[in-house]
Amino acid sequence: MRFQTKRTKAVSRRKFAAAGIAAACAMVLALAGCSSGGSSSQGGEQAAEPAAEEQASLEGKELNIYCGAGMTDPFQEIADAFEAETGCTMNVTFANAAQIQTQITTTEEGDFFIAGSADELKPVADYVEQQTDLVKHIPVLAVPADNPKNITGLADLANCERVLVGDPESTPIGKIAQNALTKLGLWDAMMANNVLTTTTTAPQISTALANNEGDAGIVWKENVTDDGAVIVETTDLDAFVKTIPAAQLTCAADADAVAAFSEFLQTDTAWDIWAEYGYERV
Repeated sequence: MRFQTKRTKAVSRRKFAAAGIAAACAMVLALAGCSSGGSSSQGGEQAAEPAAEEQASLEGKELNIYCGAGMTDPFQEIADAFEAETGCTMNVTFANAAQIQTQITTTEEGDFFIAGSADELKPVADYVEQQTDLVKHIPVLAVPADNPKNITGLADLANCERVLVGDPESTPIGKIAQNALTKLGLWDAMMANNVLTTTTTAPQISTALANNEGDAGIVWKENVTDDGAVIVETTDLDAFVKTIPAAQLTCAADADAVAAFSEFLQTDTAWDIWAEYGYERV
């Protein structure tokens, strides 16, 4: 499934034809050497500059990538930028971690898995060729804009009627909520009293809070983009910050496209897109 997002800035052009430059320079030097035996023209004409380098094309190639649903907006923009620059078709499937893990192990197909945290790679470790850390994934406590329960930290969730969290069985943000609230001795009681409402993806939490469908929620920082929801300034979740890895899969089909995209993920173009959505570089 592919999702399109609107770019907020022009895509910078990267250069892939270093070999082309070297070849052009060699040709110029060779021509200069051949002319040394003849009479030189007056004024000492210089050799012509090599032709401008051309960007290597990946037209006709494609990459199939799995990405956590919480990162839909920034990663789709990154994928679009790479496709515009190289011509490589980018097929991105956004889903929760459990769905992606099942897809990988069932089909044994795909080139990359952009996971919400390194923990989500463990169930598919046999399919991971290598992984590279990209950006921090920061969990936050969020509330409706008017903060009706006057929430200042996780301990205040004990006084809530409805708290939104991710499903701990299928999402990394759900696992974080379960661990954080368990350490405070709140998880079991809140579950027993039906205070906790789980979602299958993190963006659903922020949307529900913006619509006043909950008192608070634990969600990724970048998902709190609606004016109807705000982040509570607290350090309660600092110990649960994760890292988003890009995992190259063993079933990757096209080595050239995989190498080019791995390189692209380390460019300023990619970093700038992450930053626009509030991510911090590792």
